[in-house]
Amino acid sequence: MRPVRVRVWGRNPAEAATLAQSRGSPRLAHFRLADDVQVCLSLKDALRDSNLVVTAIPVQFLRSALTLAAPHLPDGTGIVSVSKGIEERTMRRPSEIIAETLQATGRDHPDRRPRPIGCLSGPTIAAELSRCLPAAMVAASDDPEFAKQVQALFTTSWLRVYTSSDLVGVELAGAVKNVIAIAAGVLDGLDAGNNSKSALLARGLAEITRLGVAMGASAQTFSGIAGVGDLATSCFSPEGRNRSCGEAIGRGEDVEKYLAQSRYVVEGVATTKGVIALAEKYRVEVPIARAVYAVLFEKMDPLAAIGSLMTRAARPERDDEVRRA
Repeated sequence: MRPVRVRVWGRNPAEAATLAQSRGSPRLAHFRLADDVQVCLSLKDALRDSNLVVTAIPVQFLRSALTLAAPHLPDGTGIVSVSKGIEERTMRRPSEIIAETLQATGRDHPDRRPRPIGCLSGPTIAAELSRCLPAAMVAASDDPEFAKQVQALFTTSWLRVYTSSDLVGVELAGAVKNVIAIAAGVLDGLDAGNNSKSALLARGLAEITRLGVAMGASAQTFSGIAGVGDLATSCFSPEGRNRSCGEAIGRGEDVEKYLAQSRYVVEGVATTKGVIALAEKYRVEVPIARAVYAVLFEKMDPLAAIGSLMTRAARPERDDEVRRA
């Protein structure tokens, strides 16, 4: 197998220059970028002759970044997204944003053979990956061969990659779990205990699955690595950005002030609006996501939001039992 040449580009030139010189990042302690990875200050240089592009751009900025990248993207180059979110304005998933943007910029044409697009998702805390701790992910694409290509490229002795043809389910699971993770953080901030958080995880998974199935995804996807696996990590890991944001809110911090001071993009905040819009479009009940929306954007007190969930009408746990009743 030929050696893989890797180039990295970042939208902040100062951070990219620092990374190129120090081979480290203040966001990841003890991490050192391999010497053979080239850090590019020019997007054109980064994309030259590339045969696979991995985008980790936050979803709300993905469309604008791809518009800049499109003129330099080689024909047929596959694109893998590791972003997890729903575009607030359009309700689009990352793979949909990629396809639409490249068509809008003239780089791809609907009459030509489609460019391979996919995603790589799963329970992957960056600090743990940087230390090569064991992990698993899912490479999903509508193109099975492309999913296998991504699987082969990213599988290592410490990272096991599975494939999936359910691109809708894998992307949606990664997006909506961020909203549920905010709710989990709120419970942590209120010292509500692990019983409540475990119940939240289970009911949050039910919401994700309901919405996903309504959108054409497979229910089995949500019981796997990209579903419950990623959700559990996001809800319980102290390093999760969305959970940490929720915890701050639970302790009384103002969400706008928290986001302004954060070094990281908290994907779940904007994604909450997209999830609510999707739920309305597909007529799916998402009470936890609605409670998170009320706390984030309607200034509802977190305790009142929990109360609204706990006092909902009694019902069977499973949706199929509701239909039979």
